[in-house]
This record gives sequence, C-alpha cells and structure tokens, in this order.
Amino acid sequence: MTTARVWFITGASRGLGRAFAEAALAAGDRVVAAARNVDPLAELAEEHPDSLVRLPLDVSDRQAVQEGVDQAVAAFGRLDIVVNNAGGLLYGMVEEATEEQIRAHLDVNLFGAIWVAQAVVPHLRKQGSGHILQVTSMGSGGGFASVGFYGAGKSALDSVSQALAMEVDSFGIKVTIVQMGGYNTGLFTTGTTTTQAHPAYGPLRVKLAEMWGEDAGPDPATAAPVIMELVDLPNPPLRLIVGSNSYDLVQQMDQARTEEYRAWEHLSRKALG
Repeated sequence: MTTARVWFITGASRGLGRAFAEAALAAGDRVVAAARNVDPLAELAEEHPDSLVRLPLDVSDRQAVQEGVDQAVAAFGRLDIVVNNAGGLLYGMVEEATEEQIRAHLDVNLFGAIWVAQAVVPHLRKQGSGHILQVTSMGSGGGFASVGFYGAGKSALDSVSQALAMEVDSFGIKVTIVQMGGYNTGLFTTGTTTTQAHPAYGPLRVKLAEMWGEDAGPDPATAAPVIMELVDLPNPPLRLIVGSNSYDLVQQMDQARTEEYRAWEHLSRKALG
C-alpha cells in the first residue's frame, strides 16, 4: 500500500502483539502500542520515533480504554487496523478457581476486547473503513481440562465478534476472528494466573503435562507474515486459523463433534423444535 496504515494493538509489549507491531512498523505503517507496561517497548520506540506511540493501558478499565482510543486517534488522525490481543491465562481446574480469579480473567480476555471494540467502532464508522482483528484461539470452539476459563473467554469473544461483524459490515468495517495456534508468547509463564491445586486432580495434571510436553511453540514472529497478508485482503475472512498444526487439530475437533452429533441424532430427533 502507498499510504501508511494506523494500527491499534493491545497487549503489544510482548508475544504476538509485539510481533505484529514490529511487522507493521517494518512495512512502513504506524502503530499505537497499548499495554499495561510499555517499558519493554522503549527500544522499539527509539527506532521508530515518528511511527510508534506507546500507550499505557489496562483494557479491563472501560473508561481508560475509551480515553486511550481517543488518544490513539488524536495521535495519527485515524485507525485502520485494530488488534484485540491483550490477554492472560487462568490455569487450573474449574472447581479450583476462585470467583476473584475468574472475574479478573474474563475482565481482560473477554470484556477488555469488548471495551476496545465499543470504543473504536464509532471512529471506524465515521471514516467508513477499518479492520478489527479479534485474537482468540484455535481451541475457542470448545473447552479443555485446566484451561477451561481461557477457552470460555475466547469462545465468548468468538460469538460476540461474529455478531459484531454482522452489525458493522454496512459501515465498511471488517472483522476477522484470528484463531491463533500455540506460539511461544510467554502466556504460560508471565501471563499465567494459577489456581491452588486440589490433590484430587494430581493424576490428571500428570497426564496433561505428558500430553503437552516441553515444546513452547514457534516464535510469534513466524505468525506475523500471515497477519500482514490478512490485512491486505480486500475481502478478509470472518475466521482464520493461524498455524499449520493448529489447522489440522481444529479439523479433527470439528470432525469429532460432528461424529458425536450423528451418533446421537436418533435421540435429538425425538424432541420437537
């Protein structure tokens, strides 16, 4: 493109958000990089003093999000690509999680993304264009032991985003649900809140550890070219799985669900409706 685009990226200080910000800047675009702690972006800001604005932001604070988006628009005059990437992981079994942990988790992973969407849509509608990327997960179609609340937030965001896409389409605004595979983002370390383990789930935790292994996944930078190609599309998809292995796993999960539906079709059809 000949005209530099303006990106608004949450969770931009590390992982996928950082990788997307770096790729956008390398392409000659401008970026408003939002994160709770923007200190890790200091060096990147020095390299791109005219193209990168660091924005301290807690997405769980709705008022702060509104003010932050207004600041982003004021900085560069418009927004073209909004990446709802901020999030964390609540690791633990459903029984173990406290109310405080669950609410804090969803405040960021679900409500934070909703607050951003609500704040940017008026600006995008006014300019008649824009592309919102809702970062979910390749597992957002279902739950999995020990990461059920992470899946719950991503699944809910998927549903809200599908509705949002229908609502804003006539305004020239596109929405893509970006179903990310497993990348080495630090989600399972710095981005994790852990429940107090109940001994009854000890054997299951051992099985899960064996299943997942030690591989942290590829560098987030390897996903950035896919995102850059996605935002260049004139008619982007509503959903995109990012990751070859993840694509195969999603197909397997969808097939298993379809097979289970069919296996119990006889019982389903006994009810009217």
